[in-house]
Amino acid sequence: MAGHIDLMLNTSTNFLPHLRVGAIKAFAVLTRNRLAAAPDVPTVDEAGLSGFYLSNWNGLWAPNGTPKNVIAALNAAAVDAMADPVLRARLADLGPQFPSPAEQTPEALGALQKAEIAKWWPIIKEAGIKAG
Repeated sequence: MAGHIDLMLNTSTNFLPHLRVGAIKAFAVLTRNRLAAAPDVPTVDEAGLSGFYLSNWNGLWAPNGTPKNVIAALNAAAVDAMADPVLRARLADLGPQFPSPAEQTPEALGALQKAEIAKWWPIIKEAGIKAG
């Protein structure tokens, strides 16, 4: 915004307010589908960088060995929260996309995490990136 950064990858919750007031220009969203909160911003496929998808996602984890009934109760609370119309309306303006009901399970979160590790670990390893 101050003219010091040429290109940045960011989450919709961070860039949408600045995009809406014209402080920045969005070239594309790194998703397969356009964001409902920014329908004029093309996808990376539409912008010519086919398949360059990057998602920001969140999850809830519990310590290994947590009883299944506790996991089920935590998951039910999270699913209820994501279904709350007030919360959804508030967040809709910020752009995040909610997972489908099938994706709102502990098993689906585990599969997503494994897929993300498989996708990014070779890149991290090849680039020599270390936690610091």
